[in-house]
Amino acid sequence: MGYLKDAFMYIVNQFSGMGINDVIDILIVAVIFYYIYIFIRDRRAGKLASGVVFILLILVVSSFLNMKTLSFLVQNVVQVGMLAIFIVFQPELRSMLEKMGGDSLNRLNRLGEQKELQNTLEVLDEIAKAAQELSNEKTGALMVLERSTRLGDEVKSGVVVDGEISTFLIKNIFFNKAPLHDGAMIVRDNRILACGCFLPLSTNSGIVKDLGTRHRAAIGISENSDALVIVVSEETGNISVAQNGKLERGFNRYSLRAELVKRMVDASLLKKNGHKDKEATGTENEKIAEIINKIKGFIKK
Repeated sequence: MGYLKDAFMYIVNQFSGMGINDVIDILIVAVIFYYIYIFIRDRRAGKLASGVVFILLILVVSSFLNMKTLSFLVQNVVQVGMLAIFIVFQPELRSMLEKMGGDSLNRLNRLGEQKELQNTLEVLDEIAKAAQELSNEKTGALMVLERSTRLGDEVKSGVVVDGEISTFLIKNIFFNKAPLHDGAMIVRDNRILACGCFLPLSTNSGIVKDLGTRHRAAIGISENSDALVIVVSEETGNISVAQNGKLERGFNRYSLRAELVKRMVDASLLKKNGHKDKEATGTENEKIAEIINKIKGFIKK
């Protein structure tokens, strides 16, 4: 009982000497370890982390028990292993560093004015409309909306277009007999920058097996950048959205447009410029018109 009391008092004494700088120091370290955990949790690095912990445990035990030979071997493994980690996991480390800067300020500057905001909303509407029409025709498509992370390497692998975004142009690009329909279309600053681009495939073993190369490429580029990726399945016509290595499926024109606006446009800017109610009303009118057309078609039959 006395031992537990002494241990408790020792801990209390350690905390009693802490100042505000110590608290901030601990919080910063905790946040860093949290984001490191989030980073490695769903990647290959997760398995590596358990191996590193095991080796460090052996090192501690061998040092404590004075096992000189084992300690010497493990110390050399650790020294070489740290270099090997940086080489083997270079893509993951690069992805993490690229995402650290964030894109909130960039988006705020880019969409700060009324004209630019209106242009962005019109572009997202054209993309959503094109995705729906491609889905109806079961034409495969892969559209990458670039954000703060520049995709220069991917652009170089395709053909530079630098064209104004429209539903007809997007459908022509992904027409199944067009020479560039198999690659990805990259959008930068509300314009089609390039098409026929090659994207890195995801190596995540947890991806559903029925997803094809197009979906794996969408997840792959979203793992390596902060881009927003739209995929239209050639087999089923399903519309999916990938971001940060996660794939969401089952969108239509209206839900896709709403999702794109939510992820690409700052909500406070929409409210400030009075677009929210206007856009919602337009969507409702389009839905009503679509229902009326279906009823008319049914009556004619």
